[in-house]
Amino acid sequence: MRVLVVGGSGFLGREVCRRGVGAGWSVIGTCHCGAVRVPGVAVRRLDVTDRLAVRTLVAQVRPEVVVNTSYRYDDWTVTADGAAYVARAAAEVGARLVHISSDALHAGRSEPYADDDPPTPIFPYGAAKAAAETAVRAIDPGAVLVRTSLIVGEGSPQIRLCREALAGRGALFTEELRCPVDVTDLAAAVLELATSDYAGPLNVAGPDPVSRAELGRLLAHRDGLDTGALTTTTAAERGLVRPAEIRLDTTRATTLLHTRLRGITELLAR
Repeated sequence: MRVLVVGGSGFLGREVCRRGVGAGWSVIGTCHCGAVRVPGVAVRRLDVTDRLAVRTLVAQVRPEVVVNTSYRYDDWTVTADGAAYVARAAAEVGARLVHISSDALHAGRSEPYADDDPPTPIFPYGAAKAAAETAVRAIDPGAVLVRTSLIVGEGSPQIRLCREALAGRGALFTEELRCPVDVTDLAAAVLELATSDYAGPLNVAGPDPVSRAELGRLLAHRDGLDTGALTTTTAAERGLVRPAEIRLDTTRATTLLHTRLRGITELLAR
């Protein structure tokens, strides 16, 4: 199996590359500014905002599977337009496309979101992710759209933010509930979906909705850290308009996948 991981230098992308190599696949990982640094992975430079460059690379590699993990939080062109360019290039060579989406495309509510709930974005990043899904589905109805949540694991941006806040540098939000998923679980699920015929959106996240403040306290409890320096706040206090409660119903994923999606309380148990 030849797989192209777009965004292979990112936190999730590197884990997908590692697991692909471990499965005996031929893996090509792309990077823009960083480095993939995964043994056994062929590395190619790629700017996903360059439509011709994307098309040329995919045509040269001719992968059987394309996994698109690329995004930039504050850049519509990377997140939305880049996804469309990758989808078009993958379709032209007949590759299976696994597109990594986000729970950020929802507005937030107390009830869990089902896999097929339509996007209702309320801030720019969520709107970019929603636009990316719209483009991907229009270009390739057979693609799978992995709607995930906070990606955790040692070295993840989320865990790094928690450690900084516990050290008195920064603050953690109390009102934004998300469903963290371990990067190894998510990468394993992505590889499963790459060889399946599932099409459309699929919620792939952990079962435990927690705030970032709760995530920080769980990390402190596991590592025996003092929470005395932890500062909490809310998005409203910081003047941010972002979704509050986003719970993802993962019933379909847990039925479909062999990979067990562990909750954050289990992952950070002492």
